[in-house]
Amino acid sequence: MSEKVLNISVVFIVCLSLIACAVNPVTGKKELMLVSEQDELKMGSDLYPNAMWGDMGGGGEYRDEQLKKYLKDIVLKIHEASHRPNLPLDFAVQNSSVPNAWAIPGHVVITRGLLSAFEDDAQFAFVLGHEMGHVSAKHSARQMTSGMLMQVGLSGLGVALGGRAYSDLALNVGAIGGQLLMLKYSREHELEADRLGIEYMSRLGYDPKHAISAHQSLEKVADEFSRSLGKGSHEKGVFDELLATHPRMSVRIDEIRSMTGDADRYGMGRDRTSREAYQSAVSDIRRTNKIYLDHYDPAVRSLQKNKLDEADSQLSKAIAMESNQAPFHALKGFIFLKKKEHAEAEKHFNAALKIDDKYEPALRGKGTVEYFRGGYEESVRYLKSSIALFPQDISAHHFLGMSYYKMRMYRQAVPHLRASAQAQPKHPEIHGVLGICYEGTNNINAAYNEYAMQLKVAPDNELGRHAAARISALRFLMEAPRIIR
Repeated sequence: MSEKVLNISVVFIVCLSLIACAVNPVTGKKELMLVSEQDELKMGSDLYPNAMWGDMGGGGEYRDEQLKKYLKDIVLKIHEASHRPNLPLDFAVQNSSVPNAWAIPGHVVITRGLLSAFEDDAQFAFVLGHEMGHVSAKHSARQMTSGMLMQVGLSGLGVALGGRAYSDLALNVGAIGGQLLMLKYSREHELEADRLGIEYMSRLGYDPKHAISAHQSLEKVADEFSRSLGKGSHEKGVFDELLATHPRMSVRIDEIRSMTGDADRYGMGRDRTSREAYQSAVSDIRRTNKIYLDHYDPAVRSLQKNKLDEADSQLSKAIAMESNQAPFHALKGFIFLKKKEHAEAEKHFNAALKIDDKYEPALRGKGTVEYFRGGYEESVRYLKSSIALFPQDISAHHFLGMSYYKMRMYRQAVPHLRASAQAQPKHPEIHGVLGICYEGTNNINAAYNEYAMQLKVAPDNELGRHAAARISALRFLMEAPRIIR
């Protein structure tokens, strides 16, 4: 970066600090903030469905209205005691065995796996208060502001030099917001959220010492889940990435113990923990969670290893124990889809949708079955419903794009196939199909580029041979204007 550009960058950032300050609801201090509350809520709304369906564990929402009502009453009381009670708030239990909880502006979520591990509502209140504390203290918004400033600095302030207004920068946070909204928090942010979790639970009358037992429950269930994946509790693996979002449990428990002495100033009276009511409320989900851990989760891993009969056997046991879980039936459908037994696959997808007509994997499964049958219009219908629930489902985008392609609706096919190609650039056919679609929309340059990619990835299959034949013709068309001149 040149000295001139660097100086302009410094001046611009100083100007931003003067015009873009906001009061932190928790500290009461002014701080640089390039993300408005409306921006936070918009990004939270955009991220939520993808986090519910596509985050580690996935699964969508766990359906139990009576349990949800019981827990939501607690969540709303925490929200009223928080520093940003003006924000809208939705609560859900995520149907995932991964022990986790998370909050983004407008939403707070706990997984089936973590909920089943708690012994009382005080533990639940602390962990949800902790997650909501991240939102109260604008931790995500602070991270996004830092990320935006970093982008501005690295680009040499192209925004300012190009004459674009500060408001454009603020409105364009979506370009990086999705990447930053759920980054792991710093140790400082985690400890602040712990303090807020203790403050909120104390304001509701819970003994803050339950925060310590909540962390002990979390550590225990995290180790149990890690072992269920075939890993020791200290081994590195995919699950460790989730645990890495928090400082080591033993260290935090010591620090939380030192925090609980401040709880009296929040007006805590007697401990209002309702252990019996909580145990009664979560009894069904605990039993169901054990079935997931013992049979469904092993079936998922067996399917990933292409051990289809083993996966099928585990799911049959799960369904015999509890038949009203849509994921059990849908996963059976994907086993038969992999076996290319489409009628049997459809039967299981239908069973899942009968239980939950918005179970996204089953909608994607139905659309995929219709694609392989040649029922492209029906495939489009199911896959559009699937993507409406889970906008980043790459498999659904792939088959939706392929259905449009088969119907020669090339313009409609392109965005879905492009998403698929970006996610799996070494797919042996996707670039050739995209080349045909671009040709069909008279986008010659894009078609040429896709055919060139097809020749790099898979030159010897049918689409590779088609790409080789077409790329010469397209090169001539692209060079013809220069030849004429």
